Amino acid sequence: MNIVTIVAISALLLFGIGLYGLWSGRNVLRWILAVGLMETGVNVFLVLTGWRPGAAAPIVTEAFSTSGPLPFIDPVPSALVLTSIVIGLGTTTLALALAVLHGQEHGNLDCGDDPGTLEVLE
Repeated sequence: MNIVTIVAISALLLFGIGLYGLWSGRNVLRWILAVGLMETGVNVFLVLTGWRPGAAAPIVTEAFSTSGPLPFIDPVPSALVLTSIVIGLGTTTLALALAVLHGQEHGNLDCGDDPGTLEVLE
């Protein structure tokens, strides 16, 4: 088993644990952490798509010699992951702020049936 397979399995495992966390309960904090795990799994998989064995980082060094081209790692997935990390930080912060407001309003972080919405459904 090579490193690519191990990293791909790890990414799928992180995503699967996050998916299980979404399905397993009604706690808002658990949902936020589960989405964070899923995001990390997707980010690891995106970085893996740009990686090639034996390739160098695309930084201007002596690898840019005239003796012949060397294989380079694709920098686009890494840039997408950096953007995803920043967006994920913002959305996680917003979700945690909304969870605090929910906790103050309802006294707990469980997302149960709201008695006010039952009248609308009937």
